[in-house]
Amino acid sequence: MEDNQEQEEARPPEKRGGLRIEKDFIETLPVGGWDGPVDLIESERDAEKAVASLLGERVLGFDTETKPSHTRGEYNLPSILQLAGESRIFIFRLDHCGGIPLAFPLLCNERQAKVGVAVRDDVRNLRARAPFDDRAFIDISDHTKRAGVENTGLRALAAHYLGLQMKKSKKVQTSNWARPLDERQIHYAANDAWFSRELYLKLERDGLIPKFG
Repeated sequence: MEDNQEQEEARPPEKRGGLRIEKDFIETLPVGGWDGPVDLIESERDAEKAVASLLGERVLGFDTETKPSHTRGEYNLPSILQLAGESRIFIFRLDHCGGIPLAFPLLCNERQAKVGVAVRDDVRNLRARAPFDDRAFIDISDHTKRAGVENTGLRALAAHYLGLQMKKSKKVQTSNWARPLDERQIHYAANDAWFSRELYLKLERDGLIPKFG
């Protein structure tokens, strides 16, 4: 997922408008995050089980991670797909668990919301791995912008609406997601999906997003 927080902070004041969540405010908040089970999916059999267990969810937190490009003109496809349900988060290593097609029952399900920030880029990059008919993807920032919030990054939106500080690490964000994941990467990826789901549900309860389903 592309984090827009740094770009937002770099914008000059005259280019800003609406409500802005500042970094200093975010850092006063208690740190939050997912502390439940996380399943790392590295085989087709486990992917099939994970997809089956998520089919009953109404809302899935959604995100992807991609190995960074360090060479001009180099373009990498997503290595990781994160999906967060109510009680469990799944992290699919796409090069090891059968790729995107095994997740089609979720990604193409029009009765199941897949929610996150900057989801269009994520979906487009997933479709470059394997074309699919994406359905019911919801970009949370579309709705928060209409509510007058200037920030579009997940960290800022989580601070404003959930009252929680989402710890981010540039080192982890730009790490090699194509290699076996360490605990920091797993925690980082799980939190992106969890915060996306929690934020969506909060906005839905507050009437800022129409209730899905």
